[in-house]
Amino acid sequence: MFDITPQLFALQLMTGIALGAVYALLAIGLSLIFGMLTVVNFAHGAFFMVGAFLGVYSLGLTGNFWFSLLLVPLATGAIGLVCERFLVRPLYGRGIDYPLLLTFGLSYVLIDLMRFTFGIEGLPTSTPAELRGSVFLGFGHFPLYRLFLIAATAVIVLGLWLFIEKTRYGLIIRAGSRDAEIVKVLGIDIAKVWWLVFGIGTAIAGLSGLLAAPTRAVNPEMGIPILAESFVVTVVGGMGSLPGAVVAGLLVGVVFAMTSLVAPEYAELSIFVLMALVLLIRPQGFFGKAGLMS
Repeated sequence: MFDITPQLFALQLMTGIALGAVYALLAIGLSLIFGMLTVVNFAHGAFFMVGAFLGVYSLGLTGNFWFSLLLVPLATGAIGLVCERFLVRPLYGRGIDYPLLLTFGLSYVLIDLMRFTFGIEGLPTSTPAELRGSVFLGFGHFPLYRLFLIAATAVIVLGLWLFIEKTRYGLIIRAGSRDAEIVKVLGIDIAKVWWLVFGIGTAIAGLSGLLAAPTRAVNPEMGIPILAESFVVTVVGGMGSLPGAVVAGLLVGVVFAMTSLVAPEYAELSIFVLMALVLLIRPQGFFGKAGLMS
């Protein structure tokens, strides 16, 4: 056993926040789709994986991380739009099980596509050259890329909040998440709104995969474990709640990091224990099912 100094504690806390930023981003996309479409998207982890592959591959071709940062969400969002239009949309109204099973199968199709294209070993990753090194924070040196990851997540969350709260499309999304029939009565094509939301959710999943790629191995199976973890975040925060996804994502990341510090063998287990405790105390999660951005 070793002594945990305040400096080590602070550095591990920052590591947990950086990890939680990835969880939060992934859970935001998952919650957005569920809150609006009531679709449990089991392909979300696969879109995360596709985003990581596309990001690493494009970075290898162009050497420009910022170009990849723009390309990946557009590409994964476009794939999501196609999947919603031709695969998910015909299953609306048939019960929650049908889209769940379809997206479960879709996830394995995407995994096999990445295996066929890039091989089962995946792609080597490294931190972008412009974001290497560390920054002294007063209590120790912390990787610059992880600070960027935290800052990027904050910017994305703020941008999504402004989009949902301050734009006409955001107003329609919030209204549709509460009563889709009223939105239809007002003459709005709700199918197009669902299409847009699914695309945004998958774009965020792909972007989170790109941002997480330098911190983990990029292989076709990388989306499977993080999908389970993102569901933990979504359940803890409250299904369909975007603020819940952010708060729970950061909390889960910190719990994982702190458990890794004192008992690494129980780190994975700790987040499921957290979920169990939250469900015992508040079955609907921190923010319940009140709807988007509420």
